[in-house]
Amino acid sequence: FSIINFACFSSRFLTPCFFITLFNEQLVINMKIINNLINLIMSIEYLNIYNNLINLTTNKNLYISLKSQDTFSDRLTIFLIHFAFFLKIFKPKEDKKILQKIYDFNFRQMELSIREIGYGDQSINKKMKDYINVFHAIISDIHYWDDLDKKGKKNQIAKFLANHNEIDHLVDYFDEFHINLSKKTLNSYLKSVSSR
Repeated sequence: FSIINFACFSSRFLTPCFFITLFNEQLVINMKIINNLINLIMSIEYLNIYNNLINLTTNKNLYISLKSQDTFSDRLTIFLIHFAFFLKIFKPKEDKKILQKIYDFNFRQMELSIREIGYGDQSINKKMKDYINVFHAIISDIHYWDDLDKKGKKNQIAKFLANHNEIDHLVDYFDEFHINLSKKTLNSYLKSVSSR
């Protein structure tokens, strides 16, 4: 230690410097870079999940019973139902921290989508609060999905799909989606984007 300090002190212009401080600062900077890279990689994986859910949401068969032209809100509701089933299936199996990051990422992406439509900051906050409340209501209502008969499932889904004339096909679709989700791993959704 004293040899290093002596070498530093006897260096250029006899100004004292300490390797320890410099090393600590470099380590902190390098750790920040490493953490940013890890977050970037995880964001890409979470983007795959988001894109999988978007692909499922854009299935035109989900909108055949609409009373009128589909809206952004209709599509977002279908997205939230998909995401609620996703969390319902993987919550008991997976690390809660990863699922929380996926939750946060998806809602950030939704907020960006709402911003792209042209809503202002105040209305975005209100819309996001509304959508988060709807999402948690969906999660609550599908919690016992497996225990419900078809009529019960229809009643649960109908609460959120007021713009649909007939939703029997949606109950069948979400039953099948629920079963397919339970056969897959979270890792399969993290690694790639599936085609419906």
